Amino acid sequence: MTSKEIILASIKQNNKVKETPLPSYNNFGIVYEDKFAKFSEMLSSVGGKALIVKKEDLDKTIKEIYPEEKVITTNVQGCSLGNFDANAQEDAHKLENIYLCIVKGNFAVAENGAVWLKNSDNRHRSLYFIAQNIVIVVQKEDILNNMHEAYERISFEQAGYGVFVSGPSKTADIEQSLVIGAHGPKSGYIIFVD
Repeated sequence: MTSKEIILASIKQNNKVKETPLPSYNNFGIVYEDKFAKFSEMLSSVGGKALIVKKEDLDKTIKEIYPEEKVITTNVQGCSLGNFDANAQEDAHKLENIYLCIVKGNFAVAENGAVWLKNSDNRHRSLYFIAQNIVIVVQKEDILNNMHEAYERISFEQAGYGVFVSGPSKTADIEQSLVIGAHGPKSGYIIFVD
C-alpha cells in the first residue's frame, strides 16, 4: 500500500459523517396578530392600497375608485364591471388598451404585501402587467403570515405561470426615488372580500 493509499484509507475510516436530523420548520417564520394590518402596511410602502369589502359591495367599491375607466376586463366571480373579454383575444398585443384589470388572487402574504397570482382562467399572463390599473381580489381568510406558509400553498405539479405581485409597477433609481407606474399598472389595489 502506498503512502497516499494509507492516508486516504485512514481518512475514510476515521471521518464518518454522523446522521443529523434536519431542523423542524414547524412554526417557522414571523406570525402577525393582525395579518391584514401588516399586509396593508407593507403594500402601502410600495405604492399599493389594501381594502376589505363585503362581497356585495365589490362592484360599488371598484366603481368609486375608478369612476372613469372605460375598458375593463375581469375574471372575478361576482364582479359585473367587465366590458372587454381579454381571453377572447388571440394576440396579447390587443390587451394594450385595457384601463382596468380585475383579477382573482390566490392568497396574500402579510410579511411582504405580495399576492400569489396563478389563475388558469387567464389566457394571457401579460394581462397582469399590460393594464393601466389593476385590482386583485382575494378572500379575506387567505392572508398568510409569511413566505414559508406561502410556499406550502404553492403547487408546482402542474405546469403554468404563477407570480407574486406587490402593488403597482414601480422602479427606483440610484437616488432611491420611487417611481410608480414605470412599466406596468399605474395603480394597484388589493381588495379582500369578507
